[in-house]
Amino acid sequence: MSAEHDPDMELDCTAVLADVWLMLDGECDDSTRARLQHHMDHCAPCIEAYGIEEKLKGLLSRKCGGDRAPDSLRERLTVEIRRSVTMRQETTRIEPAES
Repeated sequence: MSAEHDPDMELDCTAVLADVWLMLDGECDDSTRARLQHHMDHCAPCIEAYGIEEKLKGLLSRKCGGDRAPDSLRERLTVEIRRSVTMRQETTRIEPAES
């Protein structure tokens, strides 16, 4: 850890990946953007995921002709994205019973 380390800037990957679309859409405040960026600057898997999401957003924008999705769809997708990121983070381990 460097002397510049700030524990308030720490986020786990689940939180970053759940909020990456807010950052891409410019819908997060400066403080949140700084915290997300700080995490991604030090986390290769998250910056890779951000790059993929950024490319997907660009592709959707080009192919959909700039049409805006209804707010209800956006809300449902946000809930599903957060749910899927959370589910990926949880794992179940089953071990054989001891005799």
